[in-house]
Amino acid sequence: MENFRTSAFMALLALVFGFLGAATWQMTLGNGMTRSWMIENPEILHDLADAYDRKQARERLADIADDVNTPFPGAVLGNPDGKVTLVEFTDYGCTYCRQSREHVDALVRANPDLKVVIREWPIFEGSDIAARMALAAAKQGKFTAFHDAMFRLGPPSEASVQQAATAAGIDMEQARLVMASQEADIELAKNMGLARQLEFTGTPSWVIGDQLLQGAVGEANLAQAIAEARGS
Repeated sequence: MENFRTSAFMALLALVFGFLGAATWQMTLGNGMTRSWMIENPEILHDLADAYDRKQARERLADIADDVNTPFPGAVLGNPDGKVTLVEFTDYGCTYCRQSREHVDALVRANPDLKVVIREWPIFEGSDIAARMALAAAKQGKFTAFHDAMFRLGPPSEASVQQAATAAGIDMEQARLVMASQEADIELAKNMGLARQLEFTGTPSWVIGDQLLQGAVGEANLAQAIAEARGS
């Protein structure tokens, strides 16, 4: 059991620091003082795991960060010229996305320099029509109004999407053209592809700086990630 624990621990160190760093640590583990210190300070494992997650996130974002952070025209909440960008992959049929909506609103109010890029990722049944209408709303400069109304009116259906569109004052004739367009097809396919490259498994999922977060992580965690991305 002792050998197993040591091997597992060294495997984690290898992932974080690389094999060279792990080899160095392996030599120091023979020192009783160092080993005792590690046992008395197990929180370092959390720090190591966090560092490893950040490294993995940077690697996944390396070639696609610009695509992830560049919104579909108009699909933005908060300050469209903000210096700090929070990206949310969302679905109108997702309960946790609905719960996170108030957190995003609070973050926008607290951070005038925050740009929230919404990536429509309709993975729940019936969500595709709502996502397409959201893209149409974005083209008309009415994305925020539709986004809010859609979550307020409940799970997506033809009726709720129509109600949300009416509440947002959307020109339906123009909206139908966008919804059926190749542009909308490409955007939704792109978002799915980006989500898969980032290894997201569901909504909501978030990108902020070099961090990837999944689930309804809460306002506090998002605020911390925003502060770190800002460099404060």
